[in-house]
Amino acid sequence: MNKSNRITAKPLSALLGKVFGEAFEKQGFASRELVTRWAEIAGADVAAHSEPLKIQWPRPVEGEPAEPATLILRVEGPMALEIQHTSDVILERVNRFLGWNAVGRIALRQAPLTRKSSRLAPKGPDAAAVEKEAASLTGVTDDGLRSALARLGAAIKRN
Repeated sequence: MNKSNRITAKPLSALLGKVFGEAFEKQGFASRELVTRWAEIAGADVAAHSEPLKIQWPRPVEGEPAEPATLILRVEGPMALEIQHTSDVILERVNRFLGWNAVGRIALRQAPLTRKSSRLAPKGPDAAAVEKEAASLTGVTDDGLRSALARLGAAIKRN
């Protein structure tokens, strides 16, 4: 009985996938791809002003065919009317993504979107520091390389 006591690294997605999967299931999503790939599914214009909140599945009635679900979208106020007018196109795209006619209608909830924090691009080094670094690189003959090295050196010294 020689058991390996080796600890192997697991991808973060494997560890957290079940946790996130359960949270999405509570909101009616069979998988999280509808939320994470919303911009691809609905289109960039629609996704910029809306996000899926949950899918409400109707209670099954014995002996009756299953009814399609309702996709609930959070929409920014002024765009609600526009998204309501394009709801047929959105339904078609969502059902095509899911692979079957799972969603039969869209309900809109007007509220501010939960935006992802956009990171600001770091500022480049100031021109005086770049010039100072460029002056110290007398051994480099290629102008493009000297310029790139000067910017890199000034950025490193700044941080």
